[in-house]
Amino acid sequence: MSDRIFDTGTDDISTEVTDGVMRITLNRPERRNAMSNDMLRGLVASLGDAEVAADVGAVVLTGAGGAFCAGGDVKGMAEAGGEGGDSAVQYDARVHLQRRDQRDTAGKLYELPKPTIAALPGPAAGAGLSIALSCDLRYASPNAIITTAFARVGFSGDYGGTYFMSRLIGTAKARELYFLSEKVDMEEAEQLGLINGIFPEESLQDEVMTIARRLAQGPTVAYRYMKENLNRAVHGEMGECLDMEAAHHIHCGTTRDHKEAAQAFVDKREPNFQGR
Repeated sequence: MSDRIFDTGTDDISTEVTDGVMRITLNRPERRNAMSNDMLRGLVASLGDAEVAADVGAVVLTGAGGAFCAGGDVKGMAEAGGEGGDSAVQYDARVHLQRRDQRDTAGKLYELPKPTIAALPGPAAGAGLSIALSCDLRYASPNAIITTAFARVGFSGDYGGTYFMSRLIGTAKARELYFLSEKVDMEEAEQLGLINGIFPEESLQDEVMTIARRLAQGPTVAYRYMKENLNRAVHGEMGECLDMEAAHHIHCGTTRDHKEAAQAFVDKREPNFQGR
């Protein structure tokens, strides 16, 4: 049973908090959870809540109906005569809006001061894959496949997929997956480092929630700084990373969680973390 239901304002996405974990479910199964404006607004609102909510220690993002997210709604684009269609919104304004949406979703998941996990019950394509890659961890069922998909519909890519994929698996393989848009099964995805593990379809959600609860009940202050250190390590200078690690390490040493963990080590018991 959920501890809290977050009102996303739409049926296209549902959000609930249980045992310190915010579980966000993309909910357009009839379109393989392809993104809609309402879904984006609900995701932005959910992540904004997760960022500051004291009852949220970790976030799980998943999809309903056996898919993760098909990315943009290509069928809807075709019906409108292309993504832009006959939009009255000027080019510059559309660029601004897309930049905002990307930063408030994929960017927020990447920088959120709490661990984020994508659970892939099925396909993740295009922007859906980009959003999955923005999470800290990714787990999938054997039925899932991933594909950049952009080249197949004449797009260059969005929602940070080129950034995240290049850093996860290197630029050479990322270029291959973007240019050729081939489907990648989960065995290959795990070997490449695009996902962290594979669980049976029937137990995927339970397994991911077990991991998420462990994180939510862990030393959340340390996780926050750990994530900041790891993000900085990707693009920062060595000296900057060392200086940041030193400051964060000393700060964590003043927390109640550290003192509790040190005593628990001496007592030969599991620590009781409080996130302080």
